[in-house]
Amino acid sequence: MSKHPRVSSRWLAGWLVGASLLGACAAPEDSAQSGGDSQVAAPDVAAEAGNISVSLSVPKAALSAEEDVRVTVTLRNDGARAARLLKWHTPVEDVEEALFDVTVDGQPVAFQGPHYKRPAPTAADHLTLAPGESLTRTVSLSDFYDLSRTGSYRVRYAAELHGGAVAAFRSNDVELWVEGRENVQREAAAAPGGTVTLGAVTYSKCDTTQQSTALQALNAATTMANDSVSYLNGTPSGTPRYTTWFGAFSSTGWNTAKTHFVAIKDALDTKPITIDCGCKKTYYAYVYPAQPYKIYVCKAFWSAPMTGTDSKGGTLIHELSHFNAVAGTDDHVYGQSGAKSLAISSPTQALDNADNHEYFAENTPFLQ
Repeated sequence: MSKHPRVSSRWLAGWLVGASLLGACAAPEDSAQSGGDSQVAAPDVAAEAGNISVSLSVPKAALSAEEDVRVTVTLRNDGARAARLLKWHTPVEDVEEALFDVTVDGQPVAFQGPHYKRPAPTAADHLTLAPGESLTRTVSLSDFYDLSRTGSYRVRYAAELHGGAVAAFRSNDVELWVEGRENVQREAAAAPGGTVTLGAVTYSKCDTTQQSTALQALNAATTMANDSVSYLNGTPSGTPRYTTWFGAFSSTGWNTAKTHFVAIKDALDTKPITIDCGCKKTYYAYVYPAQPYKIYVCKAFWSAPMTGTDSKGGTLIHELSHFNAVAGTDDHVYGQSGAKSLAISSPTQALDNADNHEYFAENTPFLQ
């Protein structure tokens, strides 16, 4: 992959996933135990997922279309040691993952919340529960799940679906009857700053320097997408680049990756992309998959390199892959190490993981 991205003619005409923006959770309810939302943890305190129990409850078992569907979540440390938990897998500040497994009449209900690209977690991304300590929050399922069908809903805590580190969390199920309501597509809360369209790109809350930087990132992403499509248009085989990021070779898998990157390239070449610079979270970026083609870029995006591992261009590839209209990818794991391991353990999930697509496109270190 070239370190000097080619400038796409599409972009010459113009300039280019947090709590403060989303606000979808209800006001936090402090637990009876003090210190429930402590964010300070000693580095050697390990989370013991098997000792964390999760209790769900609902204030009403039947709700009309006009009523908000709310669930109260209590996480409790039942172990003898302090447990250090990643906030992303809890509703301590906001719902930032598909924390719940929701079904209606036995059929899965789609998560419609934001999909993020994050850097490696830091101490500030964790909270600690002392032995016997609990944390309680009430969240609105209406803001994050498709509740358009009338029927019997079943909800359980399902953070184990994301990352594996909390696979042993225990949760009860709650059942409730919900009258279907209009499926309203959420967007991030408004932030100060105007909107301007320059050429093929719309910028929201971006200053002129951010517009210029974002345009360069779009050009870098276009180069990566072009290179990926060209590569996958070659002879299908178990090449190191393919197997490193998408696992054991199969013609079906190769064709899936090819279809995804053709769609990513098409989005970059022809779709009305919007870049929103209002995010103040420490993440790289996020999108709402059902709302193409708006990408919210956050703090880590601006300090990332233009190309290479976890780059600005690669971040845009990652986020574009999330859109249902493009590839509909999820975030099963984050980071190169996790993505490589996922390719080995589950090629199917690797082909559904946004970071695997990003690292394939960035191709750093270079693989044939």
